[in-house]
Amino acid sequence: MSNVSLSSVSDASGCSMIALLHTGAAKFPQNLIPRARQAVCSLLPAGVLKGYGSIVSRKLASHSFGASMAAMSSFPPQRYHYFLVLDFEATCDKPQIHPQEIIEFPILKLNGRTMEIESTFHMYVQPVVHPQLTPFCTELTGIIQGMVDGQPSLQQVLERVDEWMAKEGLLDPSVKSIFVTCGDWDLKVMLPGQCQYLGLPVADYFKQWINLKKAYSFAMGSWPKNGLLDMNKGLNLQHIGRPHSGIDDCKNIANIMKTLAHRGFIFKQTSKPF
Repeated sequence: MSNVSLSSVSDASGCSMIALLHTGAAKFPQNLIPRARQAVCSLLPAGVLKGYGSIVSRKLASHSFGASMAAMSSFPPQRYHYFLVLDFEATCDKPQIHPQEIIEFPILKLNGRTMEIESTFHMYVQPVVHPQLTPFCTELTGIIQGMVDGQPSLQQVLERVDEWMAKEGLLDPSVKSIFVTCGDWDLKVMLPGQCQYLGLPVADYFKQWINLKKAYSFAMGSWPKNGLLDMNKGLNLQHIGRPHSGIDDCKNIANIMKTLAHRGFIFKQTSKPF
């Protein structure tokens, strides 16, 4: 029989219980937290308690243990493996200039099981028809002239997008993914319009998408007239970053999607076939 001290048994028991709490294997009603904390800490010798007491307290103080794991298991199954959140910024002025050209091209790869961001594509694009940004455009988007000068053309950026899609495994026929935008403008008007003007093909994966405004209205029963601002307000979410920054808008879209998924909403394609 091995020589095991009572102290080491207590250490092992206490650490096992801490490990159990740490993995999110249990949930406690709020009114039982003080008793649970006392019970766990009573197993720990002073030396162990000093090292682990704060961990126990933090874990028991939360509403549930292993929040990320619990959230993951509570998400309803989505129809897609990945959501590709996209939000263009384009040249603009008052009155509007024609043609508009994409100057910011961000995509967030959102895991359909966890609703967490797994990868980011983000490039600025050199406009060619109206290469000089207007003061109105800079004020609206926060994009200054130096951010687009010398950047790749739209054709080059689209080639980089395709390379990124391949690297991320998104071109595998067994992987289901779909773009998500705040409105239909990005993929119904802006991208196909500029591609047509430049004589560029539009990849098939850009031809189906989810309009987050429609998804939100299905889930919440009201139309978000002011887009992301209304959706964040309706879900009690803090707005992330600067409005009309393409990458920040993508982060807000992803956060809204995660919140709706938490509530059990299943996202479906809203665009009609081309």
